[in-house]
Amino acid sequence: MKKLILLALLSIPTLLLAGPKEVLKVKTSAICEMCKAKIEKNLALTKGVKSANLNLDDKIVTVEYNSTKTDASAIRKAIAEVGYDADDVPADKAGYDKLSDCCKKK
Repeated sequence: MKKLILLALLSIPTLLLAGPKEVLKVKTSAICEMCKAKIEKNLALTKGVKSANLNLDDKIVTVEYNSTKTDASAIRKAIAEVGYDADDVPADKAGYDKLSDCCKKK
């Protein structure tokens, strides 16, 4: 019982330091599983992003993030830098040029 109480007390600071959680949905130009992996990996490396999941059926990436560390425009920019459109932010040309042929718009 003491261990359970100690664990609960130790988790309180972690919960307080986690920061405000926001969820953002971004329409992308992703096409395939390689696109999905590339976008999700890049977002995982983006400061403040807690999780990212791209649904290829509707091409929407759902991003959970800490709003004290990043914002929606930075997330859209991170997607664009990899070479994909992100809502109204067009894909970065250098990033797009690095994509595999199957990931490029036809």
